[in-house]
Amino acid sequence: MIWILGAVLAIVCSLAVALLIAIRINGAAVLDRVDRITGGSREVELLEQARFGPGVRQVLDVYGTAANASEPRPVLLFLHGGGWNSGDPADYGFIGRAFAPEGFVVVTAGYRLHPEAVFPAMLEDTASAIAWTRVNIARLGGDPSRIVLAGHSAGAYNAAMSTLDRQWLAREGLGPDAIAGVIGLAGPYDFFPFTSDSARNAFGHVPDGETTQPIRFAHPGAPPMLLLHGDKDTVVRPRNSHALATKLEAVGARTTTRIYAGMDHTDVLISLASPWRGRRPVLGDMVEFARSVRASVPVQDKIG
Repeated sequence: MIWILGAVLAIVCSLAVALLIAIRINGAAVLDRVDRITGGSREVELLEQARFGPGVRQVLDVYGTAANASEPRPVLLFLHGGGWNSGDPADYGFIGRAFAPEGFVVVTAGYRLHPEAVFPAMLEDTASAIAWTRVNIARLGGDPSRIVLAGHSAGAYNAAMSTLDRQWLAREGLGPDAIAGVIGLAGPYDFFPFTSDSARNAFGHVPDGETTQPIRFAHPGAPPMLLLHGDKDTVVRPRNSHALATKLEAVGARTTTRIYAGMDHTDVLISLASPWRGRRPVLGDMVEFARSVRASVPVQDKIG
């Protein structure tokens, strides 16, 4: 009997390892399916699908729960990763199923990718997605003064850069109050000179590459930031979060950094899906931060 139990455990462990490998190879689409199978809908609904531009990538999905809320809910606007050359917000339903039951309205947004587009298209699209959310989220139950912008990997870069370099929000007619806070998961914030193909493809045409780096734009008026990273990340090394946090703290901007022991580049994202979300601190850290921030200036109307 003992050998049978051992064999069963070995099979289970092998399947678990194979599943994690499949997620790492095939990305968010597999993770989303695993989340659906093991976690279910969690009574989360797809409230709306919309476009914020004419491009095929300029799309977003809005998730929430059917339960009536006594007041508008905080909003999490999430940007996918993928090296600025891949990714689809439709594969990130697990983000909606993670945060909507915690009292959020969740928006997952896309942006133009290489080879269709290069820097600064991803920042223009991020600002456009923010503008759409500001104008439309109230009718979907969200509070436009409590929008937290979050992203993983390339999406974390988009989130940080589009809010630190104030020109991108300004081009949409938005001020520094447009975003209540930023959460970056395994984000690249200090990666010039460009050493990876994805970075060279997206940014290599810029005459002064340093002007593409978030660390260059730290300023006292930056929104509060939560920077999350795994200490085993070899794709985007944790020094990126440390470097940005150091710059922000030097100018007095509110910044919190969490470095998770034993996690790699994809682990911080996997931690937001079932069956892992309840076993790791990532979701709790994000929820606590997102509930704590609010835009300090009243929301101003903008044409949409």
